[in-house]
Amino acid sequence: MKTMISRLSSIFALGLLFMAGIAHAQQPAIQYFRPYDQRGINVFETSKNDSVPFDGLKVRFGAGFTQGYQSMNHSNSARASFGTYLETAPGSGTFTLANGNPLPAGLTIAKNPNVYGGWAATQGATVTQFVDANTLYAMAGGFPLAQANLNIDVQLADGVSLNLVSYMSSHHHNEFWVKGGFLKVDKVSFLNSAFFDRLWKNLTLKVGHMEINYGDAHFRRSDGGHTLQNPWIENNIMDAFTTEIGAELYWQKNGIIAMVAMTDGEIQGNIANPPFPDGAKRKPSFYGKLGYDKQVNDDLRVRLTGSLYTTKSSASNTIFGGDRTGSNYQFVTDNTTATLTTAYTSGRFNPGYRDNVTTIMINPFVKFNGLEFFGTYETAKGRNQLENGEGNTWGPAGASLSVDDRQTQQIAGELLYRFGKSQQFYAGARYIQVSSTLPFGQTAGAQGTNQDVSIDRTSFGGGWFITRNVLLKGEYVKQNYNDYPDTQRLSKATFDGFVIQGAISF
Repeated sequence: MKTMISRLSSIFALGLLFMAGIAHAQQPAIQYFRPYDQRGINVFETSKNDSVPFDGLKVRFGAGFTQGYQSMNHSNSARASFGTYLETAPGSGTFTLANGNPLPAGLTIAKNPNVYGGWAATQGATVTQFVDANTLYAMAGGFPLAQANLNIDVQLADGVSLNLVSYMSSHHHNEFWVKGGFLKVDKVSFLNSAFFDRLWKNLTLKVGHMEINYGDAHFRRSDGGHTLQNPWIENNIMDAFTTEIGAELYWQKNGIIAMVAMTDGEIQGNIANPPFPDGAKRKPSFYGKLGYDKQVNDDLRVRLTGSLYTTKSSASNTIFGGDRTGSNYQFVTDNTTATLTTAYTSGRFNPGYRDNVTTIMINPFVKFNGLEFFGTYETAKGRNQLENGEGNTWGPAGASLSVDDRQTQQIAGELLYRFGKSQQFYAGARYIQVSSTLPFGQTAGAQGTNQDVSIDRTSFGGGWFITRNVLLKGEYVKQNYNDYPDTQRLSKATFDGFVIQGAISF
């Protein structure tokens, strides 16, 4: 195993250097810019430092490329289930009808050894073939689909810039897909007003269809082909990320940062006004951030931020499910029908607050020389449309609040040590735990049953910046699913193994 990992690492390093050599070109400097390469690590919001003189319109083209190698194992302990029939206990091989009634007289069910996860129901001369929906995907070591982003940054005027990011290849949308873009205004000299110049000294405005600035974890996450600034292979288990249409207004001074924002609350534009029975309408999302970021001395930097995001009603809110690129753990704990585009959230958790949601994230960050700690505490509550009284037949007639908000919490902590002349090497460990209440068996005609579940992940990893644009990283990970009903695929599920990734960003 060690020999194979060493050979794979060498192949990745050589390939990455070759690609970086082809991609390297002198890039124009953009004002108030967050670099995509190693220089952008631990950069959060762009500062108000005016360090690049304006000398006309500039267009900067960049990209992000990621190729990985995955070797994972997974298992679960769930009852076999295929539509009409349900196993009485995990591994028992005996069945009842899904509603609990006994099987019809003369009907027998046995495994089909010729089909992975297959079963056969026999009654007389009639044989019906099934595949267990709770059998996990058969996987082995291999190379997931490479991912790629295209970045375009434009200096339009003094202090005014445009950002546009597109996904050229991803695990969800394999075709070319626009992520979003925004206009950023750090100066207003185009107004020819000394008053507004003074007013705008500490202000920044972002407007567009963009990645919203909720929390600090999204600055460290993998985003399609851009994975170079994530020291880990994957993002948080509950991955707070979405793109929405709106505006963010920032104020920064002496390490203090404050931001208020409003968006349409949807991942895409929408002018519909659904005729909900209770008179509910789509509502905007409001969010904000307050924090302090200080380089105390040459050795120590401290940062602490708190963020809030809330919306009262949405046609389809995606604050915890807005990633259109996909997980960097492929097919873990997915079933046999998984495909690259349908099973793109492998290893992640979404509490399903698609109608109304309020969530708070607190992020401490401390860096002392090469030692670095980044943490996440997140608490969220909300409901889906059925729970909010839209379209169900089990809630009180006309009620907009038919059930209580469900609750979810996430804690995450990562400790890294960066070393080398330019801190080009790093090693560390990370732990994440999510606990949530989920509705099982819920449909428009049935309220289902709420049950508390939890997920935990432990990771050990490291990386090497071959150049500031090229990263080779690896990780060992183990993730456990706890307290899921044994009728569910994730009952006592677990996965573990290693992933190696090569990343280029410029």
